Amino acid sequence: MIKKYLNKIIQGDCMELLKTIPDASVDVVFADPPFNLKKKYKSYQDGLEFKAYLDWCKSWITEMVRVTKPTGSIFVHNIPKWLTYYSAMLNEVANFKHWITWDAPSSPMGKSLQPAHYGILFYTKSKKGNKFYEIRHPHKRDRKTGYLVKDYGGKKDGLHPFGPLVSDVWTDIHRIKHIKFRDEHPCQLPIHLLERIILMTTDKDDTVLDPFSGTGTTAIAAKRLNRGYVGFELDKNYVSISNEKLNATTPISRLGNNWVSFYLNSVITIRDIDWEQLKSHYVIPKIARDIEYKKILLKSDDDRIDRSIHQLSTLEKSLFD
Repeated sequence: MIKKYLNKIIQGDCMELLKTIPDASVDVVFADPPFNLKKKYKSYQDGLEFKAYLDWCKSWITEMVRVTKPTGSIFVHNIPKWLTYYSAMLNEVANFKHWITWDAPSSPMGKSLQPAHYGILFYTKSKKGNKFYEIRHPHKRDRKTGYLVKDYGGKKDGLHPFGPLVSDVWTDIHRIKHIKFRDEHPCQLPIHLLERIILMTTDKDDTVLDPFSGTGTTAIAAKRLNRGYVGFELDKNYVSISNEKLNATTPISRLGNNWVSFYLNSVITIRDIDWEQLKSHYVIPKIARDIEYKKILLKSDDDRIDRSIHQLSTLEKSLFD
């Protein structure tokens, strides 16, 4: 049955559709469910009674874990309030790995601390044997001087040319803030956020399932990285938007033979194991400590970036802020 849905966005209720997926048939499941905050979805009332909402969440969480392979991973994105409940549910049926903090500030809410992050729960189906790759992001630099923001002290000779390993706090990926760059959807995520998750937990040709597909961000990220995808979405308008963007998407998130994640014209996520091959595409200072004030650059005769940007459709470009 998973082959029937492969590389498609299927319109319908995710609970009914999930039940048709065989056990242990998907490599990664990513869910960004409605937040129950009365957001304006077209086909869903985002304001269920408290217990009804949690009962519904437990149902799709249980199904998500069931369809995940023993080597696979489960991700759930939401606000901290609901993640505390989701975590209790997942602890009963899966293996906790990380609570990823995504630094994405929102508007002040009055008599409380200003919300400054979303959470992404990272669980695996099994305690051992799950697929995982360490990933790196570029060094953070001062905008004016170009020097590294972090002082590495006596460890500058050991600096990795590309950047440090990614931690469980993600501050380098920003929300899509401007309405003119968004689809008609209240909770649209950046493609490169999903690309990072997919690079971290999958290989080429693996399958990624999103039961709340929205306007197709997870599917687009998977297709750009040459992974298979399955999306379930209740709203026919969102399905139409998704298919239009997917038709304009090709597997272009690559340098040479290695899959990476781009943000505009820069590579922002790589797998650590790929660096030995990826470094041939960069001009790198001969002395490691020079990385402190010299940013590595893609070679001028490497037209990979130019070709990738030209291949991006106008619809895909609109997802970048």
